Amino acid sequence: MKENIVLDLTELPAHGLGTASPSWWGTLAFMLIEGTGFALSIVIYLYLMSLAPRWPLGAPPPDLFAGTALTALLLASVVPNILVARWAREQDLQKVRLGLIVMAVLGIVPLVLRVFEFPAMHIKWDQNAYGSIVWVMLGLHTTHILTDGIETLVLACLMFSRHGDTPRRFGDVSDNAMYWNFVVATWLPMYACLYWIPRL
Repeated sequence: MKENIVLDLTELPAHGLGTASPSWWGTLAFMLIEGTGFALSIVIYLYLMSLAPRWPLGAPPPDLFAGTALTALLLASVVPNILVARWAREQDLQKVRLGLIVMAVLGIVPLVLRVFEFPAMHIKWDQNAYGSIVWVMLGLHTTHILTDGIETLVLACLMFSRHGDTPRRFGDVSDNAMYWNFVVATWLPMYACLYWIPRL
């Protein structure tokens, strides 16, 4: 049987960055699924509010300090995150290593602030429907901060190992940076719901 070579792909790189990477598309699909979960929690929050005679139920509006400090920190973290993504595309190992250390710290500090957010809501998760949805929303977002923080720490360790200086790892760093931007962006409408809608 005679073989016909239609196209020789042996010169193509083994891994690509951005849309050339299957893991980029996987991360995007994951963000779409998780974004749907965030959107559903906001819709449930607004639905419960529409049924309530007053909002919030059985509690004063939450204290602003912890949630606002966390929001400011998340927004500030976008700047070094964009730099890490740029350095990953340039495959600058030293800058990526430094950037991942900074982003690992910026992934831990919001978790500390989140500890103060739960009591700032002035309601327990099992007190009523308002308490339940507030804790679900905070818990859902906390899970995503924790997930990305762990991934950032793992990537930082990999970039300091002998496996770090490969195109595949730079692609992983770029995908991780994209996911952190998603974590920040999804928090903004949740912050508005949790902290400002009860004050309307």
